Amino acid sequence: MRYALVLMLLILAGCRAAPSEGETSTHTVTVNGRERSFRVYTPPGASDKAPLVVMLHGGFGSGTQAQRAYGWDGLADKEGFIVAYPDGLNRAWNAGGGCCGQPGRENLDDVAFLEQMVAGLKGIDSKRVYATGMSNGAMMAYRLGCDSRVFAAIGPVAGTLLGECPAPAPIPVIHVHGLKDTNVRFDGEPGSGVAGIDGPPIPEVVKLWQDHGGGKVQLVTVPEAGHEWPDGSTEKIWAFFQAISK
Repeated sequence: MRYALVLMLLILAGCRAAPSEGETSTHTVTVNGRERSFRVYTPPGASDKAPLVVMLHGGFGSGTQAQRAYGWDGLADKEGFIVAYPDGLNRAWNAGGGCCGQPGRENLDDVAFLEQMVAGLKGIDSKRVYATGMSNGAMMAYRLGCDSRVFAAIGPVAGTLLGECPAPAPIPVIHVHGLKDTNVRFDGEPGSGVAGIDGPPIPEVVKLWQDHGGGKVQLVTVPEAGHEWPDGSTEKIWAFFQAISK
């Protein structure tokens, strides 16, 4: 009975995959006088010019949580890319339009943080740097697509574009969205979550990049998914990214 209870607790702890084989290191960087933190996962045998995926956690999440939740380390072991897991200030990102949390209220320059993080990493192919994110992290990925020219492609999941974006980067975009998402609604109506997200309809966001970005754009809808990272999204996003170089 005791063994069964322990086994159940291990299952509930959310061990979704076998332990990864590489190394995780923790780092800090000072941006505009504020210390920021991030984790980096390096798979075994990574080349000295490996692709980099920046995984941006959602609101109330963290780099540690994102590393555990979305399966990027295991895929990195197979494919040989490096993954960075930055921490938003107080578990949020300034994605534009006042969202979200303290970073949004203070108009924190999270773009500068992420660009400085990438610039300081060794062994990275600067032409193959990608950003993906969940929810508020997806919104931050769109903000990078608007305000940065560091990234070769972005892959937002369950997010939208907030704030102004007059000149999107000419980069490919893959957007994954559940049609039953009530927090960030596909139709652009106000969401039911804490942040009350009220962005444009997702097809309009995608069309912005199709019309002005100049890169390949793919919209993946998941009919039964809500506000979540749908199964298979990690592999689908990487399959999109890996064919792209600046």
